[in-house]
Amino acid sequence: MSALVQLKNVSKTFDVSAPWLNRVIERKPQTFLHAVSEVSFNINRGETLALVGESGCGKSTVARLTVGLYETSTGQVIIDGHDMKASNQGTDAARAMRRKVQMIFQDPYASLNPRWRVADIVAEPIRTHTLIPDGPQLDKRVAELLGLVKLTAKDGEKYPHQFSGGQRQRISIARALASNPEFLICDEPTSALDVSVQAQVLNLMKDLQREMGLTYLFISHNLQVVHHIADRVGVMYLGRIVEIGDKDEVFGAPKHPYTRMLLDAIPDLHMTGKARTPVAGEVPNPLNPPSGCAFNPRCPKKFEPCDKTRPQLVSFAGRQVACHAATG
Repeated sequence: MSALVQLKNVSKTFDVSAPWLNRVIERKPQTFLHAVSEVSFNINRGETLALVGESGCGKSTVARLTVGLYETSTGQVIIDGHDMKASNQGTDAARAMRRKVQMIFQDPYASLNPRWRVADIVAEPIRTHTLIPDGPQLDKRVAELLGLVKLTAKDGEKYPHQFSGGQRQRISIARALASNPEFLICDEPTSALDVSVQAQVLNLMKDLQREMGLTYLFISHNLQVVHHIADRVGVMYLGRIVEIGDKDEVFGAPKHPYTRMLLDAIPDLHMTGKARTPVAGEVPNPLNPPSGCAFNPRCPKKFEPCDKTRPQLVSFAGRQVACHAATG
């Protein structure tokens, strides 16, 4: 399989300094938050790569960098051979590339315009990219898209508030598919839904991927959801990928202590009565990260190099791991 999506040493830094006058009066320097640091991965066509980790680890920032909502501080996001920075230039080639990439957001209650009918919401990308002129042909296409997500053409006459959370997320998926994309970034698309509805939406997404040959970047903190939908898994901690590899390998035999810690915290019916290992400690302040490996204050396998030297992501035992203990 060929790589549709490539991230090459992508970093994103935000200036979170106090206002200039406050800094002058209080004699404080500028403050920078390194939200994402040197993240690299490929996603093959038709594949689902999931990024997991605790809140604040940089997953959603990676999603927004990939879709072009944020511009990278350093590094490249390349989709189908084109640099995403070029997608903001307004050329025909840039618009054609942007059509290939769409995003499904976390909250279906906030991502849909409450003043628009569903048919207009789904038709918006088609009108924006001038794919089909207004009229019967556009109405037919909107009805087809609603049918793909198990809704009806009559649902297009309603407003978002008339639907449940799961139905709203189906509308969001229909809107994302309207421009005939090849790549979808899914930023925790089921976290705001009930568990039973989550399963329906995930199964719908898998069916659509199989039928349409879609490629997914799936962001989640729920490892059970990830196990259901992903082909490969990347584990993030404090803005960096610490382990990435095939789903079965990462879940079956994790090499990084942080991955093991996340998996040990998942409830398991087969281990009823056994003590569970909670995720120990707190995520460090990203404005003042630890020296060396960022995970070393919480790591049960810490030894001498961990607090001095930052481990690099290296190939090891069929995957990539950034850990002195695993690769040493």
